[in-house]
Amino acid sequence: MWSICRKEFRQFFGSLTGLVAVLVFLLMTGLFLFVFPDSSILDYGYASLDKFFELAPWILLFLVPAVTMRSWADEFKSGTFEILQTRPLTAVQLVGGKWLGAFAIVLVALLPTIIYVFSVQALSVDKGIDTGGTIGSYIGLFLLAAVFTAIGTWCSSLTSNPVIAFLLSAFMCFLLYTGFDALSKLPALQGSLDYLLESTGINFHYKSISRGVIDSRDIIYFGSVIAFFLLITNRKIALRP
Repeated sequence: MWSICRKEFRQFFGSLTGLVAVLVFLLMTGLFLFVFPDSSILDYGYASLDKFFELAPWILLFLVPAVTMRSWADEFKSGTFEILQTRPLTAVQLVGGKWLGAFAIVLVALLPTIIYVFSVQALSVDKGIDTGGTIGSYIGLFLLAAVFTAIGTWCSSLTSNPVIAFLLSAFMCFLLYTGFDALSKLPALQGSLDYLLESTGINFHYKSISRGVIDSRDIIYFGSVIAFFLLITNRKIALRP
């Protein structure tokens, strides 16, 4: 499994596309946080990274599909999937290695954003940044990235076309992140199923952890969603001729 993980990691950063994807992510978050007037934390008036944690999931909706779209699609398209099948690895190890490799890439893109914490702390003239809330928000962001990566890996296993895999992954991540929230706000569901639907969505649990309180229910939720998509990916790969 670790050999597959390392292969995915090296292959992504071995191309210019991989480096550009990470740099674009960092550039976009930097511009939104420090340059664009409507979202700049310099105009916010408080030592807080709330704007970043509100914005980051939407950028991840495009970054993660860009990372995962080639995971399986390229293997199917180039015919190297048959070579993978000859290796002494089970379908579970192949899927786990692909997911870990893609997740490691996303983490590499996220880790440099920690410099924003030190920047805001240095610019603060009062008590400084809320450390507990910021740590909780980063944990939530890492879990969100892990879920999006699992979804993207599954979408890539459905097609041999990386572009289709990208579009499908972006749509599925968007749907599972915001779809249940939208349904819960329908007037016909108010007072009955609204809370149940909202709590089924990813955004509900992401916002819960971002408050700085690590609830075991949120951890179990994220772990269950990751396990579900890895399971159906494993099923898809195991049944592929």
